Amino acid sequence: MAPEISGKHVELLKEIVPRLSRLAVLGASNTPGNAQLIREIENAASAFRVTPQYLDVLTVKDIEPAFRAASKGRADAILVLGSGIYASHRKQVVDLTVKNRLPAIFRSREYMEDGGLMAYGVNPFDLDRRAATYVDKILKGAKPSDLPVEQPTKFEFIINLKTAKQIGLTIPPNILARADRVIR
Repeated sequence: MAPEISGKHVELLKEIVPRLSRLAVLGASNTPGNAQLIREIENAASAFRVTPQYLDVLTVKDIEPAFRAASKGRADAILVLGSGIYASHRKQVVDLTVKNRLPAIFRSREYMEDGGLMAYGVNPFDLDRRAATYVDKILKGAKPSDLPVEQPTKFEFIINLKTAKQIGLTIPPNILARADRVIR
């Protein structure tokens, strides 16, 4: 869903970490759609002269070794792709980004509840509203196969200043001004 936002993730990280040259990308190769996300990341990384380091996390046991590999690879920041593994171990992932003092961006707002630095992704409330519109059309007789597939159109950007302070990062005012929500 909305793979082009992966490029936006790279752009946002580059704006808050101007010296960004190495980006660790945590993902799971068995997650549908991640291959397309990685292509988007590679394109954006090339444009910003950033070298991505893909770290395949297939099980919970791979999370800590991935962070060690990011550290060994001298990553300047972390981009976390969606995965069922991360969804059930969000707190561990967030804690490791803070412990390693790595600016990180996530695809969903749930990471912010656990202390994540930044999230940029599809607005789930807008998706719910739009899904209700589809249900209404179907209940009024429309065939689901006749309804067009729609891509998300509303996104949200959240910044956690508490986490920024913990890792010693100053978020530029122009970035803060673009945020939909700032956690202080």
